[in-house]
Amino acid sequence: MVSVQHVSKIYTLYERPADRLVSLLPLIGETRGREFWALRDVSLRVEPGEVFALVGPNGSGKSTLLQIVAGIMQPTRGRVISTGRVAALLELGAGFNPDFTGRENVYLNGEIIGLSRAEVETAFPKIAEFAGIGDFMDRPVKEYSSGMYVRLAFSTAIHVEPEVLIVDEALAVGDAIFANRCVRKLEELKERKVTILFVSHDLGIVKRLADRAALLLHGEIVAMGKPSDIVNRYVGLVHELHLRDSPEEGGSYRHGDGTSRIESFAILNSHGDEATSLLSGERAVIRIRARFVRDCESPTVGILIRNRLGVDVYGTNTRVEQKELGTYAAGDVLEICFAIDCLLSRAEYTLTVATQHADGASQDWIDDALSFAVIDHRDTAGMIQLNTEIQWQRNP
Repeated sequence: MVSVQHVSKIYTLYERPADRLVSLLPLIGETRGREFWALRDVSLRVEPGEVFALVGPNGSGKSTLLQIVAGIMQPTRGRVISTGRVAALLELGAGFNPDFTGRENVYLNGEIIGLSRAEVETAFPKIAEFAGIGDFMDRPVKEYSSGMYVRLAFSTAIHVEPEVLIVDEALAVGDAIFANRCVRKLEELKERKVTILFVSHDLGIVKRLADRAALLLHGEIVAMGKPSDIVNRYVGLVHELHLRDSPEEGGSYRHGDGTSRIESFAILNSHGDEATSLLSGERAVIRIRARFVRDCESPTVGILIRNRLGVDVYGTNTRVEQKELGTYAAGDVLEICFAIDCLLSRAEYTLTVATQHADGASQDWIDDALSFAVIDHRDTAGMIQLNTEIQWQRNP
């Protein structure tokens, strides 16, 4: 369990080094700096066995909060209460002594979090195997590449039997194969009810792993809830550089400058009927109707299909498909149909629809506007249906 209670972190920023010196002189006592709130009255609680994600733009306070939770940094105000053995994997370079070998750093980290040397020796073979850095285990860490460092740091953090794991953007460094192994390991820890608090800019991982998420902006939590909703709000923030306080009807989040307004959207099955389910392999049509509020030249209309974990499965738009839509005056209505082969496997999906300017800026974007199911009697794996044909012969 991790409980963050009204935590604030304030730094004093100075224009010149001399201003800092003046502020420290007891006879003068004049403060020439200005306060910067890295965190402002942040409160959250991560329950035992819960996976909690923090998202937000750079500089929003995510890493600062994780460092305070890990005990590396003290808050200016408030407090953090955590129960159980805490293992932290923070920014590159934190936690390892660069002059020590990888092996020595593993033992050092284990002892720091309270393991006996015998316990570290028991865990070491698994740590070395997962890290996969070979003979570099007995070389100084300062000789490591960033990818090798993360391999060893991540492997150490997950194999010391933590009850609370804190991870700060660890998967951003390293190759895709190792990143996938890390995600699978985090899923394994989740099944074992390890409490996990992590930061990631990979929004697919946030949706895949987290039970809950929070959006930080300028050191404050501005939204907390289901990962899909928080990610959608964050995407809206990135697109529009501002937040709207509540979602609008028809989707978990809606944003845009209002040049056009999507009035209706539907999925039509092969019979031309509106449908909430499709057969795998069926020819379907996604129909979107939008009204222009202001004059617009060369708009773009797009669709995006996600699976139930929020992972993007397929997306396209009229610009990608090289369809020029012309010029529209205020009051004009555009109806557009995307005909697709539903080559998806049996599962539930959501549809996002959007109108945009030619430069990609949103006019009207509705995340997860509707949900639909794909039906298939075959029990295939994955997200797509490739209509496999098998040919075979005996004793050719």
